[in-house]
Amino acid sequence: MKISKLEFATLLLTAVFLAFSLGWFLRGSTAAQPVRVETERTLSAAENSPVVLPTPSESAVPIIDINTAAAEELEALPGIGPKRAADIVAYREEHGPFRIPEDIAKVPGIGESTLEGLIDFITTGE
Repeated sequence: MKISKLEFATLLLTAVFLAFSLGWFLRGSTAAQPVRVETERTLSAAENSPVVLPTPSESAVPIIDINTAAAEELEALPGIGPKRAADIVAYREEHGPFRIPEDIAKVPGIGESTLEGLIDFITTGE
């Protein structure tokens, strides 16, 4: 039995199609699964040691009575320069003594962040 050129081409095309289909089917079943990678960092001795913050009594800034301190003394407080110290004294002279340390926030130019930096270093003498 002799196969014609047309039959041979049809058989060849069918074989190529089946091979391609089989490859496509098998490729889908062996798709790579997602990989999860976890890492662990080892801290050096310097990073692993606890940080000890100084208490207000251990720091270089003394506790200052904001009702009696002069402008020069107020300048020793963190975040207080000559202008702000003068503003504190002027406010105190105009409005009277501060009742509680938090009242210093009423001085123009002293906001919440400045107050947070000062609160451990100031007193009203009570």
